[in-house]
Amino acid sequence: MLQTILILAPGDDSGSRRDDSLDDLEAAFAQKLPADCRVQTTSSVKELTRLLRSNGARNLVVVHDRLGDGQQSGLELIPKIRRASKNVPIVVVADAGNVDAAARAVAAGASDFLVRGDRLPRRVATLLGKLSGLFKVIDRNRRLDEQNASLRDAVQARFQIVGRSPQIKRLVQQIERVAQVPRPVLITGERGTGKELVARAIHAAGRTAAGPIVVVNCAAFSDALLESELFGHEKGAFTGADAARRGKFELADGGTLFLDEIGNMSLVFQKKILRVVEYGTFTRVGGSTELSTTVRIITATNMDLPARIRDGEFLADLFDRLAFEVIDVPPLRSRRGDIAVLARHFLDQFAREIPAFAGKSLSPPALDALTRHGYPGNVRELKNIIERAAYRHTSGEITSGDLGLDSADASNGSPSRGAFEERVDAFRRRLITDALREAKNNQAEAARILGLSYHQFRYLAKRYVRDAGIKR
Repeated sequence: MLQTILILAPGDDSGSRRDDSLDDLEAAFAQKLPADCRVQTTSSVKELTRLLRSNGARNLVVVHDRLGDGQQSGLELIPKIRRASKNVPIVVVADAGNVDAAARAVAAGASDFLVRGDRLPRRVATLLGKLSGLFKVIDRNRRLDEQNASLRDAVQARFQIVGRSPQIKRLVQQIERVAQVPRPVLITGERGTGKELVARAIHAAGRTAAGPIVVVNCAAFSDALLESELFGHEKGAFTGADAARRGKFELADGGTLFLDEIGNMSLVFQKKILRVVEYGTFTRVGGSTELSTTVRIITATNMDLPARIRDGEFLADLFDRLAFEVIDVPPLRSRRGDIAVLARHFLDQFAREIPAFAGKSLSPPALDALTRHGYPGNVRELKNIIERAAYRHTSGEITSGDLGLDSADASNGSPSRGAFEERVDAFRRRLITDALREAKNNQAEAARILGLSYHQFRYLAKRYVRDAGIKR
């Protein structure tokens, strides 16, 4: 459980090393800790913060109430430590103590209070015993957080919805909730946002998952053809109807019927759909027998249906029946944090589909260019951009120039900085690769050639050297 005791102790004037004022504290903890635990002392709050973030969750911070780091008292430093790790146990140490001193420490955010003295090792042992229960709670909460994160990821994976943005998380929650209610759902959103994917997710998570899901693009048919497509027809109903044919409402019975581009239906045909939605019955073209269906209807549109209702082009009654729940799929430009995630997902997906394109990656400038693109075609456009770039590019890393994006395009409508950035990156890359060649790949020598420190060169080489294909 507990792995590291982090003691914040005052340093000298430069802050580079601590004094020996808390040596007894370090020795007491070292004496009482198990063999797999260690004590680490620092005089820098910045270093303490780094250690907290790198050591994982099993830390205990010890700080002296008065001495602190030599600049601020321990009580003043507790809020800074809490910002680095809100759950880490913090023990405040004092040379002498009473109830008021302990109360002040707890009020400042400490988990416990420890008094130094002759019996310090015994007090440390008692303290660690008391904190063992707290560490169990912290471990349990951490495991629950990890399980919840895994469950959320599993839900999204099941729906094949990729993204980590708050908008996508809300979308998944909305899908899960409405999926359990057997009522019509209207999905709105721009072209290419993934409305059909949302419809399939609702079907997969709902009560009709065991049944079929049937998709019809209403914009692809005239009224006469759409009526036959949805309701079916009897033999001889029209020229060429040589046999009876079941329509999509029958084929989807017990499952889900997804009507895409619902806004393209004529007013006449909307009235026929309204009857099916309201009563669950319909008649085949050329038939007289009324048939019933238990299909769940999900519709989608990229049109502004309320505006079409005001213009007299869409039935208000049909809208009311279809919009038991309205799910609006956000455009890609409103969730830019998902672009890099989606881009890598599509690249991996393309490689699985066509192994010849495996092993490719996206360079940082390419990801930056993708993030700044406007995406009028949304997720579908991003997928096409990635697949074309992977197909056209012959080396291992896809650069911004391989994407084929319009350099004048940007999310805010202003000219992109992509062309300038690419030229600067190319110049830096050439300087680094030339220096490496001159130094025969000795990075220390290459740094001297460019007048950089070794660490500056390492940072730049890590960022740019892959484009040149030089091994580090």
